[in-house]
Amino acid sequence: MSADLPGGAGHIALAEVDSTNAEGFRRAAGMARPTWITAGLQTAGRGRRSRPWASPLGNFHGTLVLRPAEPPETVALRSFTAALALRDALVALTGLPDSFSLKWPNDVLLNGGKLAGILLESSGLGGPDPVLSIGIGVNLIAAPDPAQVETGATAPVSLLHETGRRITPEAFLQALAPAYAAWEATFTAEGFAPLRAAWLTHAAKLGEPIRARTGAETREGVFDSIDAQGNLILRMTKGPVAIPAAEVFF
Repeated sequence: MSADLPGGAGHIALAEVDSTNAEGFRRAAGMARPTWITAGLQTAGRGRRSRPWASPLGNFHGTLVLRPAEPPETVALRSFTAALALRDALVALTGLPDSFSLKWPNDVLLNGGKLAGILLESSGLGGPDPVLSIGIGVNLIAAPDPAQVETGATAPVSLLHETGRRITPEAFLQALAPAYAAWEATFTAEGFAPLRAAWLTHAAKLGEPIRARTGAETREGVFDSIDAQGNLILRMTKGPVAIPAAEVFF
């Protein structure tokens, strides 16, 4: 365990691990406070729907492990906490506030390309031993080959290629940890409303046509908002529809 990070969380730095989220669950029993786990390399990194996440040396691979007391539906809103913290850290390190936007439900975009992803995994929520792992991957120096990305999905980009700025994973964590702590404090004190307002300020494609795919069903409409539960509000010809989970395509 290293010295405290800015914001007061602990930090476990590893050279290599299968998955920082998986390591978070393995170590959670011994954690008395929020703790970041980072790794230089991940050998089995994953994104949403268990898709592989490319994890080369030099990119950021990290997980924040929390012991949340709220019900599962409230805990899930921390994907927005993480997204806002990611954007704040990126703006602080680059000075480029207009370059970063937030894609529902859990991506950060740079110049319209996918720069970062967030994966929430949990166990025991609502019970005596809850664990939440907030996994974060950021393409600091390298992005996957676009040919490896699903047709129609947002193309991946790297911070180095798009901005010319080379930021180390260690420097990135020093900016991300206090940014997350600040949004976490707002969330626990004031609820989701201020996070929702801030997230919408930076939302990608708000007020524009998008497609939302849930399983075999794809719905098209205008991205109208997110509601108080974090659901996507899609304005369709039949009226607004609240979508709790989907893959969004532009």
